[in-house]
Formats: sequence, C-alpha cells, structure tokens
Amino acid sequence: MNKSYFFISDIHLGIESDKLNNREQESVLIKFLEEIKTKAEELIIVGDLFDSWIEYKQVIPKGFYRFFTKFGELIESGVKVTYMAGNHDFWKGSFFKDEFGVEIFFSHIERIIGSRKFYIHHGDGLAYKDTGYKIMKKILRNKFSQFLYSWIHPDIGLWLAKKTSGRSRGYTDYKDYSERDGLRDFAEKKITEGFNYVVMGHMHKPEHIKFNKGEYINLGNWITSFTYGVFKGDKFELKKYYDNKDKTVLAEEKRDIVAQFIQ
Repeated sequence: MNKSYFFISDIHLGIESDKLNNREQESVLIKFLEEIKTKAEELIIVGDLFDSWIEYKQVIPKGFYRFFTKFGELIESGVKVTYMAGNHDFWKGSFFKDEFGVEIFFSHIERIIGSRKFYIHHGDGLAYKDTGYKIMKKILRNKFSQFLYSWIHPDIGLWLAKKTSGRSRGYTDYKDYSERDGLRDFAEKKITEGFNYVVMGHMHKPEHIKFNKGEYINLGNWITSFTYGVFKGDKFELKKYYDNKDKTVLAEEKRDIVAQFIQ
C-alpha cells in the first residue's frame, strides 16, 4: 500500500495563549505523530514549528522533551521529515541535524511527489504591504546579527525572543487578509508556471482553492484550526485533526470538513 505525505504548519509549540495551554497543544501533536508513524512516507513541516526558537551554540530552549522524544521515534520508524524554517523559528543551528538528521530549509522547496509538482513556501513576506517584515527578516537571518545576539545571556535572549514572537503572531492573527491577500496571487502565479500544488502556512487560516489545473493549500494552524494536509496518489486533502472546543481528536471519518473552493 502506498503511504501518504503529511503537511503541517504553524504549530507554535511553546505558545502562551488564552486559546489553549502549551501542554495541551504538545499532547495533541504527539498523538498526531504517533498516528502517522505507520501511514507516512514523509512529514513536511512548513514553518513555525515553535512559537520562538533561538539556538545558542551550547543552549537550546527548554520545555519540549516529550515532543522531541516522539519526534525521534517518528524518524526512527522510517518516516522522512522535511523541515522548513518559518518566521518564528528562523534561528536554527545544528541541533536538528546533529540529533535527528533533519536538514533545515530556509527558503522555498520545489518537489516532485508522485507525478505532481509541488511548490512549498511558509508564506512569510508574500502578503501585500509587508515591507517592514521583509526588512526585519533580512536583519534577523543575517549571520552577523545572530552573532551579536548570541552574546546576550540565553535567559535574556530567549525571553526577548518569546516577547517578540507573541507580538509577531498577534500581528499575523489579526492582519486583514483580503480576498487578494498576496499569498493567493503568488500561488496562482506559480500554478500558471506549471506547479500542480502550492502549499503554504503563515496566515493561520486554512484554505484549499483550485486555480485552473492547480490547487493552493494554506495549512492553517495548530492553535485554533488544528488542520493538516495529506497527499496520497494524486489527491491532496486538507483535514481537521482536533476539536479545540470539545477537546477531542476527531475520528478519521469526521476529518474531511475543510471545504475546497473553486476559483
């Protein structure tokens, strides 16, 4: 039996939110990883796995032991993991490569899966009127800027990162994404170039839209929507894993609830 390719984005592990506590969120993700161990060929993380991640040479953020244990089990079971850095987990050192053999991608990914052509991008910097973020992104990912920041004591550096992360996420959550939000227009352009699927995250709103002969998928988030993508054969589905109101993992037959809109 052919296995599936799973896509998740904007998990924001370590979040401080009135919508859910980070222990609950981590538990839901662990259940998901356990479930896909026998189903997945590959898990593709499309950015913002953490709400804030700054990796010092000898220090990594604490609080994710249970996740890392299950993450390691997933990889040891034979599931490949592809990890794209988002705007909240931009500062990556060698931890994931050294501990798990997982390479971090800092740009978009172009892939052929089966017979379909994929363009995968976190989505940050593609929204209209986002010049300020584009400038900040260049500063935050600059090696010299990171070197200077590394001289700040980790307790202070990680605290500052968490505070900044909360403000950034709030901006994303309440940003007015109009019908022509930049990400959709970008996706439509890539589809006209020959891509069958354009997969993104970042804006925290699950969407599945068909443009001519291609499809744009925004994966949503794991704060409110708990949605994920799954590709098998020649079909991509956007599904909801967890009901945040009832605090229950949805049965498999009840997960196909994210509508596909035809452009």
